[in-house]
Amino acid sequence: MRANATRNGSPLLSTLILLLDIAAVWISAFTAARWRFGTEDLDGNYATLVLATSLMVAGCSSAVYKSFRGGSWLAMLGRVKLTWLVSCGLLVAWLFFSKSADAYSRLFIGTWMLLMLISLVLERSLVLLGMRWLSKKGYNTKDVLLVGTGPMSADLKRRAKRSSWSGYQIRRVVNAHSLDLVEKLAADNDFDEVWINLGVNDTALIPKVLHALRYSAADIRVVPDMLTYKIMNHGITFIMGMPMLDISASSLGGTNKLIKRIEDYLLASLILILISPVLLGIAIAVKITSPGPVFFRQRRHGWNGEEIKVYKFRSMKVHSEDKNIVTQAQKNDSRFTPIGPFLRRTSLDELPQFINVLQGRMSVVGPRPHAVQHNHHYKELIPRYMLRHKMKPGITGWAQINGLRGETDTLDKMEARVNYDLHYLENWSLYLDLKIVFLTVFKGFINKNAY
Repeated sequence: MRANATRNGSPLLSTLILLLDIAAVWISAFTAARWRFGTEDLDGNYATLVLATSLMVAGCSSAVYKSFRGGSWLAMLGRVKLTWLVSCGLLVAWLFFSKSADAYSRLFIGTWMLLMLISLVLERSLVLLGMRWLSKKGYNTKDVLLVGTGPMSADLKRRAKRSSWSGYQIRRVVNAHSLDLVEKLAADNDFDEVWINLGVNDTALIPKVLHALRYSAADIRVVPDMLTYKIMNHGITFIMGMPMLDISASSLGGTNKLIKRIEDYLLASLILILISPVLLGIAIAVKITSPGPVFFRQRRHGWNGEEIKVYKFRSMKVHSEDKNIVTQAQKNDSRFTPIGPFLRRTSLDELPQFINVLQGRMSVVGPRPHAVQHNHHYKELIPRYMLRHKMKPGITGWAQINGLRGETDTLDKMEARVNYDLHYLENWSLYLDLKIVFLTVFKGFINKNAY
């Protein structure tokens, strides 16, 4: 078996990172003190505060720490920001509840917190650069035997080559059917890890491959066939102590669900206050230009496919259709009211849906709700179509700001819209929501396909 100094290096690396985190807290404190007080010396109260905060950072960092190896730089930054936010939140809470905030300079505290975040990001980034340098020198490496040529094999090799700092090097690829060769390589113990990647049709081979690897001391991992299953929200959920691979679980669970709900209430309340004069003006215009109600209520599918009633300003004359048929609006549709085309082109007919948001039926941002009859039609034609309902429908969405508004008169158009919706669900973040809201102002209201 070959010697590898990094086989047991993870605890050492994690300890080093915690020490560097603590050092970053103190260095940022000294820098803030120099800028605020003209000296790096910290008296007893300030030194105690910095010590307590450094311990909180170490504790939070340990709680959210994951090995750098195999992770992404952006994921690392996310954990750094989480550590910083929790630590600063605890610090502010302690100052408030202990009524000791007046004993410290607010300018020092604010400067220190900002410098702390910058220092932690720089420190972690330097660690990644150091790991990349070590990998190029032949240290900090893990040789990998890849068993199987499943759909993910090419992607695994590409990622290992691109993420050179991770140290993972796929040294050999062996067909899973070559069990004798797998057993020989395993017995030689020349690899640090073995990754098993089989296509969905070869999963029955896994027990045989594991038996062939019985003499190996390497870490053995199974790579799920994500491409075949088309997994959304690639995660593992523990239920009754059993790990289960999430195939179509919503990304909006726990804290994310709460953040999204708060975002919806704040944005919908603010927007309704700002547009209230516009709502009143449109309501009057609808009423005086066409007999009938101001609002049009249509049944749509909401969260988890439950039926909801969505509000719109009425843009068509009162008419009746077969209850199982919903005819999409078309250009120069004879059913339009005098101001109907204008309301639909500018999306002003959608504004009452902010009321739906406050009712908890919709979100400001999310997949646009389709008529119930359309859902029943397209769910038979488009794979994963119903996954759109893993999130509340939105007034605007990722598909809409990318030009997919209005009539979907072909299957290709609907498939494109669904693909954008699923991309949004898989990549949801508060930042993405705010980006979509901002872009909607410039790109989401008026579209040549909306009528």
